Amino acid sequence: MNGGTEQDRRWLRSAIELSRLSPPSPTHYAVGAIIVDRYGVTLATGYTGETDPHHHAEEAALTKLAARPGLDLGRATLYTSMEPCTIRRSRPDPCTDLLLDAGIARVVLALREPLLFADCDGVATLRDGGVDVVEISELGHLVIAINAHVLGPADRRPNGW
Repeated sequence: MNGGTEQDRRWLRSAIELSRLSPPSPTHYAVGAIIVDRYGVTLATGYTGETDPHHHAEEAALTKLAARPGLDLGRATLYTSMEPCTIRRSRPDPCTDLLLDAGIARVVLALREPLLFADCDGVATLRDGGVDVVEISELGHLVIAINAHVLGPADRRPNGW
């Protein structure tokens, strides 16, 4: 499904570029996340493994906002290169729970999580929690290319990847 605005595409491309900072690992995807307020001001950024090898991008960005108690995220948008997780092996709380608990109103993503590490249903979970979720799948090929270290060479991926 393709949607979003030109502004959404610009922010999402920035999140995808941010994911390139993630240390490559065979055990996790390289993901970038940016939280933006309703005025288009960046509140926080994060990428997989930024401060802890087990931190996901969304978690890294939200952790930076912990120092700002009372910040209302009810009109904020999270731009993330890949669908927020619903299952984690390394932490008790998946990113979808963290986003719902933080009150993020809107999530824009490029790629749903491939069925490699977990069977994720982040889009449905967020929508069920009242979050407006926008998929801009035409940018997914960028996320796939950045994650070739996990997904393997293009000629060995399942159709559609």
